[in-house]
Amino acid sequence: PEPGRCAHFVLRKRRFCRMIPAPGRRFCGEHGHEEEQNDRKRIPCPLDPKHTVYEDQLQKHLKKCNSREKPKPVYFVQDINAGLKDVAEIPEKQVPLSSLSTEELQNLIIKLKKASNGLELHLKEQILSHQALQEALSDPKNGESAFKHLKQQASILGNMEKLHLLGPGRCFVEFGAGRGKLSHWVDIALENVESVQFLLVERATTRFKVDGKHKRRDSIFERLQVDIQHLCLNKVPILEKKKLPVVGIGKHLCGAATDLALRCLVESYTTCCDREDEEPAPKRCRTAKMEVAPHKSAGNESTTEDHKPVAGIVIALCCHHKCDWTHYVGREFFKSVGLGPVEFHYFQRMSSWATCGMRETTSKASTSEDSEDQTNDTEEHEQMLSRTASGSDTLQGILSVEERKEIGCLCKRLIDHGRVEYLQQQGYKAALQYYTESAVSLENVLLTAVPNPSLIPEPTI
Repeated sequence: PEPGRCAHFVLRKRRFCRMIPAPGRRFCGEHGHEEEQNDRKRIPCPLDPKHTVYEDQLQKHLKKCNSREKPKPVYFVQDINAGLKDVAEIPEKQVPLSSLSTEELQNLIIKLKKASNGLELHLKEQILSHQALQEALSDPKNGESAFKHLKQQASILGNMEKLHLLGPGRCFVEFGAGRGKLSHWVDIALENVESVQFLLVERATTRFKVDGKHKRRDSIFERLQVDIQHLCLNKVPILEKKKLPVVGIGKHLCGAATDLALRCLVESYTTCCDREDEEPAPKRCRTAKMEVAPHKSAGNESTTEDHKPVAGIVIALCCHHKCDWTHYVGREFFKSVGLGPVEFHYFQRMSSWATCGMRETTSKASTSEDSEDQTNDTEEHEQMLSRTASGSDTLQGILSVEERKEIGCLCKRLIDHGRVEYLQQQGYKAALQYYTESAVSLENVLLTAVPNPSLIPEPTI
């Protein structure tokens, strides 16, 4: 060990602990149990056994341990966006995809193609950009990975602008915010716009956040450290006070998080906003007029008209293999085409065939370029399904690489179509489009939704 440092060797890191022990000790407090002493004993913390504590100081430690249960924020409502409440409908543990026989797999593919028949599977390309990112896009200091992220963010902002969602008097809620880069660029795009709020929803603590870069007085940034499953937006103080219309955004919102966010916006938040009205369903959509009309200041509108719920939704989708039937918003659509939780389980697993890069080992033409795309995809989506989990070895000789990719894409579109139908039933005009090239990201589909003008109730004379 280094002089003055702990003498404990950390096997996992292959080095000695770098903590400084107390005077006269060889080990730090965490590894003090290794000291040849009988005066004090260290035990695993009951809240988190990954660290230890002196037994005679346990009660004092429990009051300040970082693993203790912290008070829930006011906007925490247990399972408010969870979805399925009927335990009988929750599927039991399914057999792994790799364990299916050839006949069972073929039957699943037949069901998939039958359910997809008649759906719009060929999405239009809507690859846009925005002036706010032009300087960053042309900056040679940005590496290839940063450039790909910037292109995606520019296209998301371009699509938001096309839907008239970039304007004053809005609260932008970024789900799965991470470092908050998407909100950062929206803020820059609205540089001269007044009365703009940002809520960055992220359940985990995040390093290298960009929130500190926003020093403008006109925009307010607030982080909500909570799982989307338990987020009640109408109890967030700033929304409760100002009643601003909300724009839900997200870049690569993985699997079930997308469904939780949609339900958070168009069910729990919208319903709570309209709960004083007898007819909440049609009144959800009154924001549509604002989407095509010139923006008005909050002072020129009545109190009732100010209380608009959701002005729009723009979410880049990804990781369909992480979807969950319990949270999925398109369950009614699946049932309408004769499918249920069992088929959903297998389709979500098969969806990874579209992006997990299952290439034949003998393929030579795809080496460098494909591996680069896969690396980028892994960076963005953390844990993709492994080859074993997706059953690629078992499927060799049954389906070709192209067939697997086609089936994977079909599974993704079927799951996404359920989301579109859900939004349409909730009174929104929803669409799917390719917002960037597959060379930039293999997860290149954007879900957009704005209130449907045709569902705005006629004024009473």
